[in-house]
Amino acid sequence: MMMLIIRFLRLHHWIKNFFLFIPIFFAGEFFNLEKIIFTFIGFLAFGFAASSIYILNDILDIEEDRAHPRKSTRPLAAGEVSVKIGYIVLIILAIIAISIAYFVGITFTVVLLIYIALNVGYSLGLKNKSILDILILAAGFELRVIAGGVAADVPITQWLMVMCFLLALFLAIAKRREDVRLKEQDGSITRKSTAEYNLEFLNGSLIFSSSIIVVAYIMYCLASEVAIALHSEYLVGTTVFVIAGLMRYMQIALVENNAGSPTKIIYTDKFVIITILAWMISFFIILY
Repeated sequence: MMMLIIRFLRLHHWIKNFFLFIPIFFAGEFFNLEKIIFTFIGFLAFGFAASSIYILNDILDIEEDRAHPRKSTRPLAAGEVSVKIGYIVLIILAIIAISIAYFVGITFTVVLLIYIALNVGYSLGLKNKSILDILILAAGFELRVIAGGVAADVPITQWLMVMCFLLALFLAIAKRREDVRLKEQDGSITRKSTAEYNLEFLNGSLIFSSSIIVVAYIMYCLASEVAIALHSEYLVGTTVFVIAGLMRYMQIALVENNAGSPTKIIYTDKFVIITILAWMISFFIILY
């Protein structure tokens, strides 16, 4: 039963909500207990909201998911949970999410409502519009970052906003590439927007976005205002881990053809895990 709940609510995808902790980490306030607590409460709000959106998306895509080699095992597509139960649970989760958000603050609640509205629009049809579908996925991560800054009451630099959006865009492109690869491999169209993509376009987009991410990160590390605010001139040394992580992810996407689930990669790929931990530790030592 527990595994069914985890799969139904996609609790493993809550790792995406750690984007809320990015502002407080980069602001040097990671040991401020009050700010951490409010950020964690915001994390829970976005977690329940995301789970409600996942359920809505699974209900609307139930037929397409049944034709997908990986998504066909999801509880709704596999018939383990009824559609009626799905609607009831998603409404309860949305109410819980908004209630928690209200405790954090009005501004945070507004950001969460924008996130929910954007994703409902995505589920109801915007996901079928090429390029727009990728931008909406990236915008969801950007809203998490904004929400994290609001919850912790810390400033968010323009460079940080740019980097987070580009990283989210990179992951969204890799995810869409996997859909297109499956379409070209066996002819299965699991999403209408894939008809307007091809591997050449998405491969080029991956390379393009990863290049900008590296440049933006270096510019962030070298920015004088960042050095003054964080009291360090050595952040640029962490660039090596950013480059290594992006190269490994591109290897997974372009060589191994296995980038369909960014969350799964972060959980299971040892190189990616070590790279992320090394970046966090080095940044933490330099900053704190």
